[in-house]
Amino acid sequence: MKVTINKNEILSVLAKIQGLAGRKTNLAITTNILIQTEDAGISISATDLETGFEGVYPASVETQGTIAINARKFYEIVRDFPSEDIFLNEIENHWIEIGNQNVEYHIVGLNPDDFPEIPKIEAVDFFEIDSAALAKMIERTVIVSGASDDNRAHIIGVYAERLELDDQKVFRLVATDGSRLSKADFIFDKAFELPPGSSVLIPKKGLVEVAKFLDSEANVQIGIKDNNFIVKKEKETLIIRLLEGDFPQYGDIVLKTDGNDIQLDRQLFLMMLRRMSILSSEEYKGVIFHFNKDKLMINSTNPDIGESKEDMEIAYQGDPLEVMYNPKFFIDTLSVLHEDNIILNIVDEEKPCKIEGEKDKSYLSVIMPMRI
Repeated sequence: MKVTINKNEILSVLAKIQGLAGRKTNLAITTNILIQTEDAGISISATDLETGFEGVYPASVETQGTIAINARKFYEIVRDFPSEDIFLNEIENHWIEIGNQNVEYHIVGLNPDDFPEIPKIEAVDFFEIDSAALAKMIERTVIVSGASDDNRAHIIGVYAERLELDDQKVFRLVATDGSRLSKADFIFDKAFELPPGSSVLIPKKGLVEVAKFLDSEANVQIGIKDNNFIVKKEKETLIIRLLEGDFPQYGDIVLKTDGNDIQLDRQLFLMMLRRMSILSSEEYKGVIFHFNKDKLMINSTNPDIGESKEDMEIAYQGDPLEVMYNPKFFIDTLSVLHEDNIILNIVDEEKPCKIEGEKDKSYLSVIMPMRI
C-alpha cells in the first residue's frame, strides 16, 4: 500500500474511534484499525467485537493494499503531524512507514487478515431521523447505568421500539437500572412512513460510540436487521450487535397519575441538589425531601461527615410529605433537560417521582423513592 492522506480528512474520525479501539477484548488486534484502499480513497474500520465502524475518506492512492495499525499511536502521529499531507507506505512484514520529507515513523503493524470481520448487512429497511435529536435521545438514556459488574441485558442495554400513539409515529428509547427509568421519544411527521419492526435491546456502550458521530445538523439512517442495530451516514456506518433478553414492562410506570405537579426552576433546583449531595457517600446516598405548603426542604445526614439542609419556595398545596431519594438521579436528569423550568410530579412516599420539561414532553424521567 502506498497512499497520501490529508490530515484534516481523518483526524476527527481517528479521535472518535478511540473508544472502540481502546476497549479491552480477547483479541489484541482490536486495538488496531484496518485501513484499506478504495477506488477513490481509503476505508477505515474499527471494532470492539460488539460495535463495528466503517468509514470512507478521500486519499491519493498510488498502490493498493490493506494494513492494520495501532489506533492510538496512529491517531497521535496524525494529530501532531506538522503538515497536512501524510504518506503511508507498507514495507515488508507488516511494517508501515509514515511521514513526509522531514518526518518519518516506522511502525510495526499486525496481519490485516486477523482483523475481525465487520458484518455486511444488506436489504435493510432504513428510516431517517434527525441526527441531533437521536444524539439527545441517547444522552438522556445512557445516563441510567447499573453497577459495573451487572451484566443483565435490561440493565446494560437500551430498549428501542417503534410505536403508533394517538396517530403519531414514534421511535422510543427506554433505559432502567431498577431504581430509575428514562424514556426518550422522537415523533415523526404524520406523513412519515415508519417501517414496522420488533423491539430490541441495544448495548449502552455501543450507543455511546454512535453518539460521537452524530452531527448537530443533517439526518441519519437507522435500521435493525440480523440481530444488528445499524446507523448509517453518508460516508460512515456503525453496526451494533444486539443483546438477548427481556426488558421490564414499563407502561404503567410512565403513566401520569393525579399527584402534585410542581413547577421548579431547573438551575436553582439543580444547584440545591448538588449542595445537598456533597455529604452523600456510598453508605449514605439518600437525602430527604420535605414537601410542605409552598416550601420544599431537603436535608442530608451522614454520620461519618455531618449534616446539611436547605429550603426553597415552591408552588405546593398538597398534604405534607416526607420522602427520600438519591440526589444523583435527579442531578443526572436535570443535566440532560435543557429547559428553564421543569415539572416534578409527586404522589406519595411510595410511588415514583416523575420529571419532565415544562414544554418538551418527549422526555420523561422516573425515580423511585428510597426507604427512610
